[in-house]
Amino acid sequence: MDKNLSQLLKWSIEAQTSGTGNDNTTTTNNSSNSDGQASAPAPAPAPAPAPRSDLTPEILASILGGPSDAELMQQSMAVITSADPEVSLEHKLVAFDNFEQLIESLDNANNMANLALWTPLLQQLSHEESEMRKYAAWCVGTAVQNNEKSQERLLAAGGLPSLVKAVLSDDEAVDVRRKAVYALSSATRNYQPAMDVVTAELEKGGHIKEGTGKVDATNMDAVDVVMDGLKELVKQKASA
Repeated sequence: MDKNLSQLLKWSIEAQTSGTGNDNTTTTNNSSNSDGQASAPAPAPAPAPAPRSDLTPEILASILGGPSDAELMQQSMAVITSADPEVSLEHKLVAFDNFEQLIESLDNANNMANLALWTPLLQQLSHEESEMRKYAAWCVGTAVQNNEKSQERLLAAGGLPSLVKAVLSDDEAVDVRRKAVYALSSATRNYQPAMDVVTAELEKGGHIKEGTGKVDATNMDAVDVVMDGLKELVKQKASA
């Protein structure tokens, strides 16, 4: 059964159950006791607790026919990649912001592959507008953070060399380089295949000496050494 339908059924049953057991009306006992005095009326029963409402926005959207997260992700990417001149840069950045918030959910991030969203996202790393490149790197970092499945997809899609290139390029905007470091840090932690690719690319770019050796992706101190070096590189550029 669909998760939303299951939760809706559960909510309906709870609502109906909480409404029962309170139908008995209280009658006043006017009979006399043995002393000829009228008995006090029976106390009214405590009101039943209000029914729980576990209807989430997702369930309501399912009931009312609103767009799912998957549809919202696709709509956002359609705006981001639109060639329509009436779609301004501001519109694209708003769509990027919405997309980034959606993929903070692990399920949504993992669904990017099913929706074929990795390729158009990575293409934005070479967009002519630096703000678009920044958001692209930001979204990559969000999608792969603590998420091995998405780390695998990023590696398979060939996005790591572009991120390394962005970090090492003196011509790249500082904000873009910072987000690229964030993306690389998220992509390599606890995922050795990505760390191996990144260190190889850093050697090619002259940031790491060849033959330095393998960096253990499960050793956070070792990963920090690499990422702190990249942060320092960007910092020097920013202060130059």
